[in-house]
Amino acid sequence: MATFETIRLRKDGSHVHVAVTVSPVRDAEGRVVAASKIARDISAKRATQQRLEQSEQRFRLLADNISQLAWIADSDGWIFWYNQRWFDYTGTTLEDMQGWGWKSVHHPDHIDRVVEKVSRHFQSGEHWEDTFPLRAADGSWRWFLSRMKPILDEEGKVVFWFGTNTDVTEMRDAEERIELLLQEVNHRSKNMLAIIQSLARRSDAGRPDFIERLEQRIRGLAANQDVLVRRAWSDIPVLEMVEAQLRSLGDSRAQVECAGPALVLSPGAAEALAMAMHEMGTNALKYGALSEPSGLVAITWSLEEGDEGPVFRISWRESGGPRVAPPDHQGFGTRIIVDVPRVKLSARVVTSYDPEGFGWELVCAAKSLR
Repeated sequence: MATFETIRLRKDGSHVHVAVTVSPVRDAEGRVVAASKIARDISAKRATQQRLEQSEQRFRLLADNISQLAWIADSDGWIFWYNQRWFDYTGTTLEDMQGWGWKSVHHPDHIDRVVEKVSRHFQSGEHWEDTFPLRAADGSWRWFLSRMKPILDEEGKVVFWFGTNTDVTEMRDAEERIELLLQEVNHRSKNMLAIIQSLARRSDAGRPDFIERLEQRIRGLAANQDVLVRRAWSDIPVLEMVEAQLRSLGDSRAQVECAGPALVLSPGAAEALAMAMHEMGTNALKYGALSEPSGLVAITWSLEEGDEGPVFRISWRESGGPRVAPPDHQGFGTRIIVDVPRVKLSARVVTSYDPEGFGWELVCAAKSLR
């Protein structure tokens, strides 16, 4: 007796799925003398099979194209199915991974912890979540947030486990950068407060312009902070640092010329030089070349070759203003323009008080700017 499925035409021209069974008819001596054929309508069965096939196709399309690695285990935790994403990422096969084969792609520093924790949840039937690195097909490691959910029957017993692994490497990197930035902000805020305290302590409180001078210096620091924040605490071009300090000169800014190559400063180097630039700008505006319409200031910088490597040079030269004489004493302003950059940049700083105008020059190893 043989059975096969086929499609037949009805009288009205429509198609019908049938299962045809053919049986031999034998005589008294056992010889086949005829055949018996029975055709059964199996349209409902075929429709059910098609729905199942379509459902499986949709499931595979969904499972293989979601961004997560996915897997299914039986009630004891034996994994018997993975989506295509898992195989594409790990470069493995189902034969490699089924059961507890997934341990081979876990980082050795984490595998014992992961196995111990997931085993407890397989036994308790609780939802599971963990974060750990998985090895990619190229040998690199990426971090994944993994979750596992029990699938229960009508009696509440676990029949399957469904799990996913979501790549969170970029998110972890971003969180680490944010944490580092917060630590940097905290560190620099404390440094800034210390600088302001030093400015307040060392400014001559007996001078009638004490408050004005202190406020100007704090504004200079604030201008540099604006540049640092805009640059996300990264490298700052020399010209941008200088321009930030020259904005406080108002109309006198037109009397300042800047020239130099495109060089960048680390935040620390920019902070040291910005304080000096602001101090010299304030002095020039009050007592020096910028106090007269004919006065000029030339700010130049360069990168030169030295005996021990590249050397950074920056200078401030005044001309056309009132005649200059050396100061009677060295105040806090001198500390800002000489001592601070000298210490922070391991630099040589020279000031000159020629009658034609004040001069300042700083020379340091280029590596000190980084």
